[in-house]
Amino acid sequence: MRNLFGITMGDPCGIGPEIILKAFKAKPELLKDCIVFGSYELLSFYNEKYEMGFSIHRIKGIEDFKEGSINVLDPNPIDLKDIPIGQVSAAGGKCAFLYVKAAIDYALERKISSVVTAPLNKEALHKAGYRYAGHTEIFAEFAQGASYAMLLWSDRLKVIHASTHVSLKEACESVSKQRTIEVIRLAHGTLQKTGYQRPRIAVAGLNPHAGENGLFGDEEIREIIPGIKACQAEGIHVTGPVPPDTVFLRAVKGEFDIVVAQYHDQGHIPVKLLAFDSGVNITVGLDLVRTSVDHGTAFDIAGKMIAREDSMLKAIEIGKMLSKNSEIQEE
Repeated sequence: MRNLFGITMGDPCGIGPEIILKAFKAKPELLKDCIVFGSYELLSFYNEKYEMGFSIHRIKGIEDFKEGSINVLDPNPIDLKDIPIGQVSAAGGKCAFLYVKAAIDYALERKISSVVTAPLNKEALHKAGYRYAGHTEIFAEFAQGASYAMLLWSDRLKVIHASTHVSLKEACESVSKQRTIEVIRLAHGTLQKTGYQRPRIAVAGLNPHAGENGLFGDEEIREIIPGIKACQAEGIHVTGPVPPDTVFLRAVKGEFDIVVAQYHDQGHIPVKLLAFDSGVNITVGLDLVRTSVDHGTAFDIAGKMIAREDSMLKAIEIGKMLSKNSEIQEE
């Protein structure tokens, strides 16, 4: 089997097709290893409209792979007139889901080594009848893993989340010793796969000042600290809980390699502030490698070919690194 990886187009009404083409333009060598799961018609349209100069080749399986071309597997062929570029639509949501599902199937069958996802839109996904909160939950549904988490990766700051797409109330209620242990272990294992021999992990507190010894909440005392101590007993280099208003600054200054955030915005805000165009979203803990751009569908600029491909290129790079090291560990 050739060492192929997959890219899903995401919502075709967004900027996914553009950043895929621009990534290939920046690094043409990626073509020899990649299958795009997406709209053949739309990629061909953008390729011609913006004179990108690629050969777009439709395939039904890896046996049809053609060297030197953009190889596209389209599980849901749709006419251009039915793709409302720049708008939230059920058509876009359906396409996005089916592209992802096809790529997951290929990864589980070991036809591709990893999956890189362009952005989808949650509202469009729901309009199409797919009641998922996002990519992470789709992958968790169809792939296997004892536990999983969302990890945001950038050169300056790396953050893994104890919870993501739930209400803030649910996020607070879900804090537990077991989840703390799971996420610390996932952070430790993932960073080791990328070359960190003994990752330095910080766990953010949930409450202001990490609870201030119970003055502002006792979740740290009841759940988070026991989880941290259990991981320390396993030999993991983990510190905390650290007040959330300082932990990210300390990480950026080099004191920690990764931070465990307790909920979605606690972790997303600092990463997007520092690396909005170059951050990478990784789903860790599953039996396949999935990385993603860390930005949305950007319907407001879709179709203009002005979206930046930095995050897509970084997601491909990290995906290749993780899949390579996962294979080494399996051997």
